Amino acid sequence: MREYALRRGWKIVAEVREIGSGAVQRPRREGLLAAVRRRELDAIIVWRLDRWGRSLADLILTLKELTELGIGFVSLTEAFDMTTPTGRALAGMLAVFAEFEREILSERVKAGIAQARSKGKTLGRPASVANKAAAVRSLYRNDKLTKSEIARNLGISRTSVRRFLQMSR
Repeated sequence: MREYALRRGWKIVAEVREIGSGAVQRPRREGLLAAVRRRELDAIIVWRLDRWGRSLADLILTLKELTELGIGFVSLTEAFDMTTPTGRALAGMLAVFAEFEREILSERVKAGIAQARSKGKTLGRPASVANKAAAVRSLYRNDKLTKSEIARNLGISRTSVRRFLQMSR
């Protein structure tokens, strides 16, 4: 990587080696991005794309930010160079594939929810008030309790009691 930078006539201002397979927090990478945002760097060179982004979405997001800031990005193993028109076109294609991946995932989730509902599965939070509707009505009308007192007596939230009473008017 040093040799590549020297061939391009670039001055190396920082070297970052971050070891931590699958690490959620990557402080050195975040520090590098902070330096980029302060315009202290003109380009980033990585050995492989997977060394920079942990997921396709993360990779696309950071590449988009680098492009918007006018920062070059080079991955030596994949011969991916965003300092060239070809590299920027490839980055655009990666963005298209990332969006496609998100849409496919969204469709799968929606299909799974529809299938679960068709089998009678109830989804979402359990209706806390629906099971105690008669008790809420009785305590409100007959016993003249406040919404807060009803909620405390039945072990449900005051907001749930209020919404239920509004809907049943």
